[in-house]
Amino acid sequence: MKTFELKGEVRDSFGKKAATAYRQEGLIPCNVYGGKDSKNINFTVSSSDVRKLIYTPEVFIVNLTLGDKTMMAILKDIQFHSVTDDILHIDFLHVYENVPVVIDIPVSLTGLSAGVRAGGRLSLDSRKLKVKALYNKLPEELVIDVTKLELGKSIQVGELNFEGLEILSPKNSVVCRVQLTRAARGAAAAAAAAAGKK
Repeated sequence: MKTFELKGEVRDSFGKKAATAYRQEGLIPCNVYGGKDSKNINFTVSSSDVRKLIYTPEVFIVNLTLGDKTMMAILKDIQFHSVTDDILHIDFLHVYENVPVVIDIPVSLTGLSAGVRAGGRLSLDSRKLKVKALYNKLPEELVIDVTKLELGKSIQVGELNFEGLEILSPKNSVVCRVQLTRAARGAAAAAAAAAGKK
């Protein structure tokens, strides 16, 4: 999985007034939790420093530097302003080599499905799946081969298996499907009619 370098400054001012003051300076109040000493660390980051971390479909392990401390973390939650969409707060989770993490990983489809070759349309229903794994087993994306997926068929979570990780999304959730298009229906009806005349 790709890594993202991020530096923050530990903050000692708290509350709404302090948070507003930070934001006016172009800083975002943050929190990292899950440390071995069970203490959350409050800090700020520059809004410009996290744009490429947040506004992307990719998922990163964050190399987080806070003063003389460096730790691995993942992005867990972002609070946006309901009107302006400005980032109000970010939560990170401290990651350890021997402790599994739960995270959403993007889904990628590969191959030309049999159903598409027959005139169907491939749709991706689940763009991300929730997985549990050690951080060094986390892939950048979950690649699913749809070559054998036929017209009118789908692939559900329960059919998937990836080495080194557990998929936590509901097993009956549809990941992708090949839908019958209007053109494909027309072609099938025409073929059936032609067969009936013979």
